[in-house]
Amino acid sequence: MKSKYIVKAFLAATIAVGTTSCEDFLDREPMSKISPETYYSTAAQLEANLNDEYPNILPSYGQWTYGIFGEDKGTDNQIEVNANDRYTADRWKVAHSESDNWKFERIYRVNFFLSEALPKFGEDMSGAQNTISGSVANIKHYIGEMYFLRAYEYFKKLQLFGDFPIIDKPLTDDMAALREASKRSPRNEVARFILSDLDKAYAYMSDVDMATTRINKDAAMLIKSRVALFEASWLQNFKSTAFVPAGEGWPGAALYSGYQYPSGSIENEVKYFLEQATEAAKIVADKYKGSLTVNTGVVQQSATDAANPYFDMFAQEDLSNVPEVLLWRQYARGLSTHNINSAAGRGNYRIGLTRGFVQNFLMKDGTPVYAHGNYADGDGYYMGDKTIADVRANRDPRLSIFLKEPGQKNILFEVDNNEGTEVVMEEPYPSITNGDGERGYATGYALRKGGSFNRKYYANGGGYTAAVCFRAAEALLNYMEASYLLNGSLDGTARDYWTILRQRAGISTDIDKTIAATDMSKEAENDWGAYTAGTILSDKTLYNIRRERRSEFLAEGLRYMDLCRWRSMDQLITTPSHMEGMHLWNTPMESWYLDDKGTTTLVADGSDKSNVSPKDKSEYLRPFERTSSQAGYNGCTWKMAHYLNPIMVKQFQLTATSGADVSTSILYQNPFWPVVADQPAEK
Repeated sequence: MKSKYIVKAFLAATIAVGTTSCEDFLDREPMSKISPETYYSTAAQLEANLNDEYPNILPSYGQWTYGIFGEDKGTDNQIEVNANDRYTADRWKVAHSESDNWKFERIYRVNFFLSEALPKFGEDMSGAQNTISGSVANIKHYIGEMYFLRAYEYFKKLQLFGDFPIIDKPLTDDMAALREASKRSPRNEVARFILSDLDKAYAYMSDVDMATTRINKDAAMLIKSRVALFEASWLQNFKSTAFVPAGEGWPGAALYSGYQYPSGSIENEVKYFLEQATEAAKIVADKYKGSLTVNTGVVQQSATDAANPYFDMFAQEDLSNVPEVLLWRQYARGLSTHNINSAAGRGNYRIGLTRGFVQNFLMKDGTPVYAHGNYADGDGYYMGDKTIADVRANRDPRLSIFLKEPGQKNILFEVDNNEGTEVVMEEPYPSITNGDGERGYATGYALRKGGSFNRKYYANGGGYTAAVCFRAAEALLNYMEASYLLNGSLDGTARDYWTILRQRAGISTDIDKTIAATDMSKEAENDWGAYTAGTILSDKTLYNIRRERRSEFLAEGLRYMDLCRWRSMDQLITTPSHMEGMHLWNTPMESWYLDDKGTTTLVADGSDKSNVSPKDKSEYLRPFERTSSQAGYNGCTWKMAHYLNPIMVKQFQLTATSGADVSTSILYQNPFWPVVADQPAEK
């Protein structure tokens, strides 16, 4: 009887939120076939249920993507050969029903787990009435993991939509109740709900240390600091706009007339979240600051050379003995695999670093590139950018060890292993003219981050190196930013953390020297993060904290989140950004593209046969500006609406009280997006 109720309730919730069809549910939902009274009765059963959710909720490698635990492509860090729709005026449109983002399946499954496990264990966390067999410490840990997973899933929704329904229990089969549950809560209250879940996760998981392939209490505090910093900086940077509760034009005003923040004001709410961020970050940072992975600053080029542990942190099979990695995903040959190594051994599946990102990395002495002559030629310490070898010289090792250079060896171990079918033994000249989406190089600047030097991992779709999910280094950076925003100055702890990060990176620890040498007008040429709300930052210390974060998380999937919370795309509304790669024209690199007869293979006439951008636009390669039909041909632009995703039309129809009349829905659309399918944002 209970099993039928589960199906019925979940199907009702599914219909209400428009996520999947009944058939999809019946194909995928195992709980409908198992009696929950018996299924949630042992620690092993709780663990099995959790294991099923890990790949659905947590970050890790995708089968054919390039990025360490997510993608930075489509930002000012990494780009493909066509602009993302969000950087166009009319290509990003409201979906009717095909969007998967407004989806509650994972939230429902977590809620169901908690609704079954908590009463059996004891809601007060003591386990006094525990009827679940197995280790009490393990049972508590598994419950804590589920709280973490719900928090993480909700954080994804917060980033996509801002205001979002808070649902903490399975819903009954009642349309009125389901409509009410669809009511969006103000974004800051969603963030508070997430922090509450992470606090519960930390408390439940505190009695046992699991292997770092499982969620743990330190990961809970790290993500708490991430969420709190995200919400604090969002509220601060979007204050008084339609993107925060009670701001001018906030679409939630009709439901929440006269809304008052829990702390009394938006300023107090910012302070609350910053305090939460600093406290959580410090717990993790103090624990791990002395055990960050060593970076030798050298990219290994011989099997007999000493390995670089920092490089290997992203390219080895087992991360159990890497303290900095708080959570990682294990892959297994022939069972659970990816193609990250193949991507890193070629052109990153035609996703390349931008010129701006490359120029933004400091020199080893802690000074900006522009302090050493012009970008093209340098002054002898900075060597200029007319070859990739020059770009790498004397730079922050976080760039130099991961930026590939023609002639470097890509494989050092098991060189004759024939399983490595997708290997390129030696790095070639970047294949910028190659139209193949898998083999081409988008910008000429390609990364080897995530790629191993062992050929055995280069089978087509058969890589099984570990994926880093969360690193303790983030806690140091989260504290630095949150405490600076909170206090308006660098405290001793922030300086200590910053020194540790730069020492590990292999660059000068003289932070004040870097700040003094910073020219914000120059930084704005290279970095969208130099802006907030369309204005170049005047605070050079805050900017350099942002720069440090950008450098440390190279290709680790946090860039778009940061740009959004910093409100760093407003300037694109009036001044489109022209995304560039390597210095192609009038450099020795131009000769890389001669055929056997000495004739150039570069076509730059603007026709549909063009394979590179013309030199009269820029001496630097512009992947979006080969032909006029490309998105981004006239530069990447922006609309304010694009800071949040639109809710698809079907959701308004399903939650309407009068047929499919969207005007009677309890939902409201995000700022400047219409409730009309296939239409772009209004502004």
